Amino acid sequence: MPTHTDEIEVMRAKQWILSAALLVSSFVADVGLAQTRDPAKRKVLVAVVAGQAIYEDELLPLVQVQLLQLRNQKYELKSKALEDLVDQKLLESEARRRGTPVEKLLTQEVYAKVAEPTDTELQTYYASQKERLNRPFDQVKRQVGLALRQERIQEARQEYLKQLREQAKVTILLRPPRAKVAYDSARLRGSPNAPVIIVEFSDFQCPFCRIVQPTLKRLLTKYEGRLSLAYRDFPLREIHPQAQLAVESSRCAGEQGKFWEYHDLLFASPTKFDRQSLIEHARSLKLDEGQFESCLANGKYKAQIEEDIQEGKRIELAEPQDFSSTESG
Repeated sequence: MPTHTDEIEVMRAKQWILSAALLVSSFVADVGLAQTRDPAKRKVLVAVVAGQAIYEDELLPLVQVQLLQLRNQKYELKSKALEDLVDQKLLESEARRRGTPVEKLLTQEVYAKVAEPTDTELQTYYASQKERLNRPFDQVKRQVGLALRQERIQEARQEYLKQLREQAKVTILLRPPRAKVAYDSARLRGSPNAPVIIVEFSDFQCPFCRIVQPTLKRLLTKYEGRLSLAYRDFPLREIHPQAQLAVESSRCAGEQGKFWEYHDLLFASPTKFDRQSLIEHARSLKLDEGQFESCLANGKYKAQIEEDIQEGKRIELAEPQDFSSTESG
């Protein structure tokens, strides 16, 4: 069964991917995130310049990354406050059960159990902090002792709170900001029945997208059967001129059953996106070269790629909601 720490790591990975996808999309001039799916909702007028109206939805493409960061900061603040409150409630509950004040409980279970550091331990700790302290040991011995003891008290307190959490079976329901998005079953790495599916909108020329690949692979290995990864196209054609051809080539490899192998080759070779290099990648995977070149020449998947791009643009920057990955046609 996944631990609470495991759940947090998976959620943070999903949050990172969503952040990366939205950061990528911020470079596009006409993002389209402001367009509402509900035609009944009216635009909000925010300014008039020389007779020309400016509507609120025009602002979103300009500030979408900052808005996402604010949402994440809001979640982090709430999460920290919740953790502190949970700890306080646990201590109060245990103190009531024992019929003692909280401070006395902490004295008995934490403070009294932390031994005073020995001279050897003080010397070792001083050596690790020597450059920062920049003073002889004898002058800062008392300061070092207090700092080391405080660290140990904090560790002991956290360990005690961990025990109380396990006894009380605490369940954290607060979740990071998420978005509803469909995935393509033809480009799914892992089981479609996994309880968590990360949907990555990506660009093979994007350095941020390339950097995250080792983390994704590690998570897929660690949570095999419980976590899957779905890929969708988001080429930044305005700043990455070879990105469009790269995603088309990945689609052409996919129709021969080698999407993920080709995907990995592209991210491993960030400078080889010209047509000849893309064909060489296909050759190295022993794809049918004629079929591959024909697919690439005909622009067979341009419409589907555009659908992915538009879906990426439509990812809602609304308040946090339950994550729901649905298979797209």
